[in-house]
Order: sequence, then C-alpha cells, then structure tokens
Amino acid sequence: FSSASEVRMDGMLRGYGMNEEKLIRIMQASEVLSAKHIYIDDSGTNTPLDIRAKTRRLAAEIGGLDLVLIDYLQLMTLTREKDNRQQEISEISRALKILAKDMKIPVVALSQLNRAAESREDKRPKLADLRESGAIEQDADLVMFIYRDEYYYPETTQKPGIAEIIISKNRHGATGNLELGFEKEFTLFRPLETKYEQ
Repeated sequence: FSSASEVRMDGMLRGYGMNEEKLIRIMQASEVLSAKHIYIDDSGTNTPLDIRAKTRRLAAEIGGLDLVLIDYLQLMTLTREKDNRQQEISEISRALKILAKDMKIPVVALSQLNRAAESREDKRPKLADLRESGAIEQDADLVMFIYRDEYYYPETTQKPGIAEIIISKNRHGATGNLELGFEKEFTLFRPLETKYEQ
C-alpha cells in the first residue's frame, strides 16, 4: 500500500499526517491493487506440501497463476524432521524448484543472508552469503540481491537514495549490477537514468 500510494505506512496505521490528498491516493492504490488479484496467505502452515496444495487449488479456482512469492524461505518447515537445518532448507529449495517447473510459473523465494557481509569491508552480498544452504544457489535460476550503501554508511555514503540490484546468478542471461532510486519511507524503487553494468 505504501509503495503504491506513496503514503508512509506509519501514517496509514496511526492516522498521522493524513489529509484528503493522501486518503485519495490510498483509495486509488487500493483499487489498483484489488484489480491485480493478489492473494496473500499468512497462515502458519509453511511446508512445501502445503504451499503446493494451496497453489494448485488457487490456480484451479481462478484459472491459473502468474507468480508465487515466498516471504521468506527460512520460515518454511518440512513435515518430517531432518538431521540439520541445512538439509531441511536444501529439501525446501528443491521442492520449490519442482513446484515452479510443474506449475510452469516463476516461484520467487526471499532468503535471509548469513552475517559474513557484516565483517567484510565491501558489504555487498555474494552467493556464498545465502543463509543455511548452497542448495539455494544451486537450485535458483536467478539470484538477485539488494544493496544500499546508505544502510551501512548513512553519514558518509556517496549514493543516498540509491539501491544497487546485484544479479549474481542468471541461468538464462547476463549477470551484473543495476542502480535504482529507493525511497525508504515508502519502500519504493524507481528507475534511474543509469546503465546496466555487467
């Protein structure tokens, strides 16, 4: 809502700083988003089998899906215990890959990173930073990271309001970096007049 309406979320939740213009933008964003048929499942069942069943059921009800988004991979569990969390995440990653192939739709899975970048001078995330499993890197067709210099160096950054999109793996295309404008108060990304660097 915040990105679509360009109204701060804290203002929406608390009524802070609201005026007629912002209310109109919220209503317009609501109409646009409701027309997009976005379905959110925030139930506590997060196994690959649950997601597969819900995805198939919803696709049958509405005539197909364009995309499945998982926020985030490490919140998922298996129906049976594994020896360690790394094995569990590996199996979850493979199950999502199979779901994407079977349904013929993209499955986008957000993932946590380990803390390795915190100790490096260059804080940009790398494939090895994917938390708990190299299987995520192996199974994914595309791996993208978001890096904001301003997050780590708010006082000294040379790039305020800029997010760097790092395409670290692309099975069917090029890798490289792309800069976007980022408006933190709305969690909003905007195109910049910059070139894609390979």
